[in-house]
Amino acid sequence: MYEQISHSLLNDILNQIRPEISKQDLRHFYTRLGGNFYVIHSLFERLYGNRPDFHHQLQRLVEIMARNYINRPEELKQLDLDREKDYNWFLSQQWVGMALYCDRFANDLQGLRKHLNYLQELGINLVHIMPIMRCPEGSSDGGYAVSDFRDIDPHVGTLDVLHELANEMRKNDSLLVLDIVLNHTSNEHKWAQLARSGDPFYQDYYYTFETRNMPDTFEQNMPEIFPETAPGNFTWDEEMGRWVMTVFHDYQWDLNYTNPSVFIEMLDIILYWANQGADILRLDAVAFLWKKIGSSCQNEEEAHIILQLLKDCGQVTAPGVLFIAEAIVAPMEMVKYFGEDTIIAKECEIAYNATFMALMWDAVATKSAKLLNQGIKSLPAKLDRATWLNYIRCHDDIGLGFDDADIVMAGYEPSSHRKFLIDYFLGKYNDSHARGIPFGINEETGDARISGTLASLVGLQYAQETGDEQASDDAIKIILLLHSLILSFGGIPLLYYGDEIGTINDLSYLKDPHKADDSRWAHRPKIDWGKAERRHTEGTVEYAIFNALKRMIAVSKEIDVFADYNNRRLFEVNNFHLFVYARYDLKDRDKMVLVVANLDGKPQSLNLKDVALWPDSQYHRLIDLYTGQKPDIFKDTLVVPGFGYYWLSLI
Repeated sequence: MYEQISHSLLNDILNQIRPEISKQDLRHFYTRLGGNFYVIHSLFERLYGNRPDFHHQLQRLVEIMARNYINRPEELKQLDLDREKDYNWFLSQQWVGMALYCDRFANDLQGLRKHLNYLQELGINLVHIMPIMRCPEGSSDGGYAVSDFRDIDPHVGTLDVLHELANEMRKNDSLLVLDIVLNHTSNEHKWAQLARSGDPFYQDYYYTFETRNMPDTFEQNMPEIFPETAPGNFTWDEEMGRWVMTVFHDYQWDLNYTNPSVFIEMLDIILYWANQGADILRLDAVAFLWKKIGSSCQNEEEAHIILQLLKDCGQVTAPGVLFIAEAIVAPMEMVKYFGEDTIIAKECEIAYNATFMALMWDAVATKSAKLLNQGIKSLPAKLDRATWLNYIRCHDDIGLGFDDADIVMAGYEPSSHRKFLIDYFLGKYNDSHARGIPFGINEETGDARISGTLASLVGLQYAQETGDEQASDDAIKIILLLHSLILSFGGIPLLYYGDEIGTINDLSYLKDPHKADDSRWAHRPKIDWGKAERRHTEGTVEYAIFNALKRMIAVSKEIDVFADYNNRRLFEVNNFHLFVYARYDLKDRDKMVLVVANLDGKPQSLNLKDVALWPDSQYHRLIDLYTGQKPDIFKDTLVVPGFGYYWLSLI
């Protein structure tokens, strides 16, 4: 397509735009639209160009962007301008996040406002609030089955309270992250209800079929996401008299993005929440957005086109708002959700580093960096202007999504190694103190995923049950060790609520019939604020973890080389218990920090000549930035305490 054609089409669109829109002050909007329209037109045509209503839908698309720009608060428009000038603002090491359920953390949004000081005390300045949109009573997949995309669950609060929270966070230089569930709606959503009533317009919002022929054809290649609790990918709806695609649960109906009306609706919803004050929007289940017969219906090219189109439209209306890709897929597929470019993230600026998460858990079980090193080497480089979310735990289960080739390269047999890891974290292995719970068991393959809080998985629950003080000390050390990695690795560290005070598994979910078959609720606890208060009492577990993390976060924010500019060098050293990498200044390679993590409970040694960052004569000048003390060095050998870590730099 020639650029002149798209610009001519844009002139036609603007000439036909509704008067109530054209009369507004749209200076910045028109500038951004002109700069992005060629790509927007091209992508929209690739998806929908063969439809007779293409030009009408494109007109609607531009008007939706314009209306949301008009409705965008002036304060947020100014923030857009500021972030356009400082376009790498989110790569800074200053951002440290926490993911939480509002109702589990603080009852509601008003309670969360009251507890912002708790988060600030720890050093958190990015808060990801799990889904708060209206959802059905009972089964709602933890809020990911949305029945109204424009309203807040009344149990959590109101839009007015959300605005107050967003404004207060903005004044404190904190970022608000909200969820947008892109792939599906609840079967109680008004679109689903209209589809059920027989409205063909809304039946085309979903994948619905009169017979099993099409579902059977799709399912020849589609895997099951929850084989234990939600087998299959289609559900018969008696009222509608049709089969509907339900990849996740039978009450979550997959949206049909081959229909441009669905795309425009969801773009409108994204921009709506951007205008409510969200700085970052987490786009849920993005790998599933495009369904195609003969494929797994995951990671399709069209899913990436959808995301790039959403990003380009977002940059016209609300360019200061970032996207997180929730794509828990194979490493080679994961980086594609940044967008395949040389520098700029054309789809999502941020993605979950699920590979690093899974590799860290392997290192906990094996006490070895073999697979960790191999997996990191195989992870494709991210774009310069994109970043990872590095996390240890989240609201979801732990999947062992390593590449089989990496497992072999690390010296293991893939199936037996995965079985070992599952057994280890379920506490079935002799040397394991883990108290994990299986999730998503596949009886045919023996595969399973793991639920459980960080504290329970590293042995703190075991220690409390048995009174084993050594096990308690070791568990605390492992908790801190893992956090030292996500804070120094490069990317936005994302803590999970409750981990900062050593919260163990909550089994109360077993008493709730809507949750009892989903073990992930074990690590979605209701925060015990009495337990949290013990962070001020020396000698308690809560004091030890919270205050160490508080110091760790504060120190990490002062280390400029921890900013994420693809400035990490991995070292494979002779001691497989050690995970070693350097973070450096791209403009001054003499400015660097060496990160050394001991994955074993016994002290381990590192020959500093193996990393060759400093002359031998300089070793006496090394200092651990976290403790402010000199490390243990004998001649050229560094000794790292059991489950210890160093952030080493020259003084």
